[in-house]
Amino acid sequence: PVDEVTMKIGNNVCNFLAQQLKSGLIPPQFLPLQSGVGNIANAVLACLGSNPDIPAFEMYTEVVQDAVIDLMKEGKCKFASSCSLTVSDDKLNEVFQNIGFFHDKIILRPGEITNNPEVVRRLGLITMNTALEADIFGNVNSTHVTGTKMMNGIGGSGDFTRNAYISIFTCPSVAKEGKISAIVPMVSHMDHTEHDVNIIITEQGVADLRGKSPKERAQAIIENCVHPDYKNILWDYLKLTDGKSQTPHALRAALAMHAELAKSGDMKNVDWAQYK
Repeated sequence: PVDEVTMKIGNNVCNFLAQQLKSGLIPPQFLPLQSGVGNIANAVLACLGSNPDIPAFEMYTEVVQDAVIDLMKEGKCKFASSCSLTVSDDKLNEVFQNIGFFHDKIILRPGEITNNPEVVRRLGLITMNTALEADIFGNVNSTHVTGTKMMNGIGGSGDFTRNAYISIFTCPSVAKEGKISAIVPMVSHMDHTEHDVNIIITEQGVADLRGKSPKERAQAIIENCVHPDYKNILWDYLKLTDGKSQTPHALRAALAMHAELAKSGDMKNVDWAQYK
């Protein structure tokens, strides 16, 4: 179910895409969308469906969720190409009972076609996937909690992200009652590199990373996406670096927030003094 945080994320995605549309960076007829799975993805799609500035759109995606079925009934999603339906039993029954309405609105293709990088690039997709964590330079971890515990597979997100026209990653800025920051100095496991990640969005705001240097990306992410409890912590991390490197890292301290989580259960307890 959609909650306050996921709704804020969804609205931030919508406002960003509406601004891109208004600026002429997205064509007036819009572009096909790819969406990951989960509650954030459902919230984003619900917000897209209710935003009057977003025209009716098509989807080219790996999975179709409940939200897509609802958008089709509302006329907001005109068509969806996918390789699977990950809908609830009630929604699946609804599709079967109204097959005359849905039969020309959904097509299921083999994964070799749906996730084909050349097709993704040719169609110019806007891709929207969920991150477990991202670092201040734009690298994304989609699969492993603290780099060791597998939460889920990567699915087709890599193929979609690397070949997208605009690649977006969303996540709440904190987890576990604020004891974990989703934005860290260095991701504990990397699924998507900074070269493929264009936009990071949390409930706090939007960081557009396109055309920015690593230092500029760090500034954009910390200022726009990080929870207030962690902003100064991440600015203090950057003060540990020499400030001259192309990508400013303090390697001894890069995973200190993860180490502190393992030690005390709260990333906010990290003490940078020992790394100076």
